[in-house]
Amino acid sequence: MSDKKIIILVILLIVIVTVISAAFTTASANSESQALADPVPTPADKPAYSGYKGVAIGTAMEDARTKLGAPKEKSDTQDFYVFSDNESAQVYYGAAKTVTAMTITFTGKLDTAPTAKTVFGEDVEAKPDGGIFKMVRYPKAGFWISYNKIAGDDPLIMVAIQKM
Repeated sequence: MSDKKIIILVILLIVIVTVISAAFTTASANSESQALADPVPTPADKPAYSGYKGVAIGTAMEDARTKLGAPKEKSDTQDFYVFSDNESAQVYYGAAKTVTAMTITFTGKLDTAPTAKTVFGEDVEAKPDGGIFKMVRYPKAGFWISYNKIAGDDPLIMVAIQKM
């Protein structure tokens, strides 16, 4: 093959690669601009409900105990609180001795329990039996929240917050 033919083939190959590359770049730019035009809904950076009785993810163990009072059971990794016959909480601590998760449980009379709207800042549709379940991740805040309501003769609401 002559030098002239090799140069022409190389130039042709460069043109083909450039055209293909430009097509992919344009398609990528179009999909990015479409994503910016129609963003996927995300939860607010700061959730409506981010803590319990002044205790939030990241609160120091001693501060949590000061705010919640004396736990019924305590250890370096978990405290268990009973505030009434209808309200209790478990607080979990990580190696840094800060709150990494909380589970708050309300049973029986639910008049002191938060509603799903209080927790998420919006109404949550109940199932036909009156139960509710919703979980939302808040990446910018660094935790997720779940709300679980079991309806019936002995109703229960459990709110869980955990570091991601």
